[in-house]
Amino acid sequence: MQTERLDIRALTPDDAKACHSYQSLLEVTTYLYEDPRSLEETEQWIARATTGDRDSFVLIRRDTGELIGDIGIWPGEHGNAEFGYVLHPAHQGHGFATEAVRELVRFGFSERGYRRLVARIDGRNDASRKLLERLNFRREAHFVRNELVKGEWTDEMVFAMLDEEWAHSVERPKVPS
Repeated sequence: MQTERLDIRALTPDDAKACHSYQSLLEVTTYLYEDPRSLEETEQWIARATTGDRDSFVLIRRDTGELIGDIGIWPGEHGNAEFGYVLHPAHQGHGFATEAVRELVRFGFSERGYRRLVARIDGRNDASRKLLERLNFRREAHFVRNELVKGEWTDEMVFAMLDEEWAHSVERPKVPS
């Protein structure tokens, strides 16, 4: 897959060191259940993320060839799928995550045929909330202090989009020339 500035390709074991460069950072794992990962834990994560029905990808900046993040989508029941994404802090705030999520949404609806896509985020994660709102995801739930993350009770927000909503969205992906 491609966006205007990214190549999005399947995650492989060869990506362990590049993924570890950001998955080992505390600021990346702040809103995740996991603590920063060791290289061995990153390798184990890749082994889990590349098996089963899950589609796992890495984000490569086309201008530099640098691996800057990962994104994945996994099926649930009744045509639903959940997705998540992580971006290296040095590349945040430049629209790369928006491009990647937009393309993953297209992939999920157009190529995988999902009926509904869901993202669950930590309620403190303003950047992810704004990204999902910008892409016209609907906030379906805000669960107050229902998740215990690293010993702290936090809110969980659930965002979703139906395939017919995406079909009428103004945030359709741009096809690179």
